[in-house]
Amino acid sequence: MRRRTFLASSLAATATPQLVSAQAAAFDPTPQAVRIKKSYQVGELLILPRSYYLYFVTAPGQAMRYGVGVGRAGLEFTGTATIAVKKEWPTWRPTNEMIEREPAKYQRFIGNTEAQPGGPGNPLGARALYLFQNGVDTYFRIHGTTAPRSIGRSVSNGCIRMLNEHVKDLYQRVPIGTKVTVL
Repeated sequence: MRRRTFLASSLAATATPQLVSAQAAAFDPTPQAVRIKKSYQVGELLILPRSYYLYFVTAPGQAMRYGVGVGRAGLEFTGTATIAVKKEWPTWRPTNEMIEREPAKYQRFIGNTEAQPGGPGNPLGARALYLFQNGVDTYFRIHGTTAPRSIGRSVSNGCIRMLNEHVKDLYQRVPIGTKVTVL
């Protein structure tokens, strides 16, 4: 065995316990104050779907982090939008695309304009923040959910889901006109 091979093998062997014991930080949906790049503007919302977190920038270099659920593959929203409408206990109706993708699931909405009234059983939950681009509704929302197990997962039709108590908190913090960036 060559000296170089021996040294490399020895170093690898001593590093192995650290690699094996290293674990990714566990997902925690609990809102908490965290540090963030100072390049983000105070009041801005930043959503990182791959890590299932939404960040509300509270001060330069500081943010409140919330756990979220996001869209399934191919249904995600990315880009920049503005919150143009906010609603408490919003009504809900699946989009035409949702009905086309899953007609059996949304059968009661076919051929009519029915909307589900707001309330505890409504899929949008307690609050909804409506995302617009250039004054046009994107049909994507940041909203509460009746499915708390969906937080930390990619299961929605594209919207950003939050636990109802968390979306109520965020709703109070962000005004109409807030910039939202989804990476």
